[in-house]
Amino acid sequence: MQPSELVMNPKQVFLSVLLFGVAGLLLFMYLQVCIEEQHPGKVEKRREQRATSVTREKIQEHITNQNPKSHMLKDPKDKLANLLNSKSPTRVFTETNHSQGEAPALSRNPGSPTIQLIEKQQGTKILFRKFSETNWSVDIQPLNKSLVTDSKWKRIDATQEKRRSFLQEFCKKYGGVSRPQSHVFHMVSRIYVEDKHKILYCEVPKAGCSNWKRILMVLNGLAPSAYNISHDAVHYGKHLKKLDSFDLKGIYSRLNTYTKAVFVRDPMERLVSAFRDKFEHPNSYYHPVFGKAIIKKYRPNACEEALNNGSGVKFREFIHYLLDSHRPVGMDIHWEKVSKLCYPCLIHYDFVGKFETLEEDANDFLQLIGAPKELKFPNFKDRHSSDKRTNAQVVGQYLKDLTRTERQLIYDFYYLDYLMFNYTTPFL
Repeated sequence: MQPSELVMNPKQVFLSVLLFGVAGLLLFMYLQVCIEEQHPGKVEKRREQRATSVTREKIQEHITNQNPKSHMLKDPKDKLANLLNSKSPTRVFTETNHSQGEAPALSRNPGSPTIQLIEKQQGTKILFRKFSETNWSVDIQPLNKSLVTDSKWKRIDATQEKRRSFLQEFCKKYGGVSRPQSHVFHMVSRIYVEDKHKILYCEVPKAGCSNWKRILMVLNGLAPSAYNISHDAVHYGKHLKKLDSFDLKGIYSRLNTYTKAVFVRDPMERLVSAFRDKFEHPNSYYHPVFGKAIIKKYRPNACEEALNNGSGVKFREFIHYLLDSHRPVGMDIHWEKVSKLCYPCLIHYDFVGKFETLEEDANDFLQLIGAPKELKFPNFKDRHSSDKRTNAQVVGQYLKDLTRTERQLIYDFYYLDYLMFNYTTPFL
């Protein structure tokens, strides 16, 4: 082979360099998306801290205005105060009432694989940008009252209007809360889809989600009755579709045309319910994954058996883990904030139900979306049926073993959920 044959002409050099550059750019974009989806907490941490710092002062002012009996902690140097990453002062509230508890062209051949790949990437980027920059409409999709045949529609409508309006006003007033901080697919990863009745349901664990999944399975035609579906079939059967399984166009169109529902619960009750379920009963996942890490870090002189099996976590140890900015193991959906599960200031929910009136709210919603008349929301406990349901009295038994500062820090942790859904500040 002659040396002249080894020399590429300028056109070939240009195309080769361009191809390598485009390939590198696409690889970088792909890896960035993967990292965000696998480690959303690390990617979002700085953004969240900035957004929180902007809005926290406004919200604390809002709290103070609505709670004139508030006063400063007398012992701000308490050793647990550093568990909450906040520079703003901690406040204690003494209200005792409990309310019932959102590329360049490489070829002129349009059919070439390279051109198709670039066009697909560009289209995805445009749609993603459109989704991210959308000025979400303040108007909520009206519920179909024609499907409610009796006079109770006025009561349903009044209740929902009050809840939606309160949430809307909160989100409008504290604009920093509604700034997108997450990847789109992560934001909708807790939302279940039922296409036949055009429903989007955001799953909030410990707020009736197991029975809601049973209802969705019946509506999907996957089961004749909600009472015949086991716990494992509900949570591990993979029968239901989630919104993040669709492409961006499918996500966007459903968010704008389907009826969106979320059911919430008093944050303290939800937290205690999660602890009782996951740590006071045998559990092959939460004990070895969370229990061992919690005991190792927060229990001095722990015995070898506890360190090996992770059983017997105490509520106070669990709270220390929850409030620790350097947790030995990550967060879990069962005690994650609703504001980070369902993003209610970005996704405007048409129906806001509450666990405190779960059965009534759920059956009202089923009537509104035109579900079969014989389908009623099940009222049984999914697991540990012999245990007393977690209510305000049960919560009080768990909180009495915590210091006042620890109780205040739990409230601070969930303060967005308390304010967004108009739950009364607990007695601390």
